[in-house]
Amino acid sequence: MQNCPVARTLAALGPPSAVLVLSEAYFGTNRFGDFVRNLAMTESAVTARLRHLVKAGLLSREPYQEPGQRTRYEYHLTKMGQDLAPTLVGLMEWGETYLPGDEGRQVRLTHAGCGKAVASQVRCADGHDVGVDEIIMGPPKLDEDPDGGGPNGENPNGGGPARAGQTADRPSRNG
Repeated sequence: MQNCPVARTLAALGPPSAVLVLSEAYFGTNRFGDFVRNLAMTESAVTARLRHLVKAGLLSREPYQEPGQRTRYEYHLTKMGQDLAPTLVGLMEWGETYLPGDEGRQVRLTHAGCGKAVASQVRCADGHDVGVDEIIMGPPKLDEDPDGGGPNGENPNGGGPARAGQTADRPSRNG
């Protein structure tokens, strides 16, 4: 499992409640009391989740002090945390589509610049929209460019490229 990027990502994210803390950080929450209030979680749970996210490198912990008060800490997204934004948008979009609340959709994400809806999309390095049945999975080639544009999508382990749902070691159940 340690070679699986999905398993490594889930381990870095931690329990589902940590993802909720991270979601709050995306939308501007950065102080401990605000996390507790906004998420209706116990202080000990928020402390544990923040500690995990800092250790995982997704949040940084920065001291601040208001006049006459003791030093406290704010939590800010790191570059690694910011780079998870498309994943979080995808989770929110999927949840709103397939698991709407009792009152229907609860969230609409919009682009601050133009007011249009924000959506997650899968694209190749050349900018083409990619459907799940068009994704080829296999080990990276030695001469592959870092943006994922390997020549011809060839699988270096032989057997040709693997489509979504199959790898060089595990063929698709559909043949």
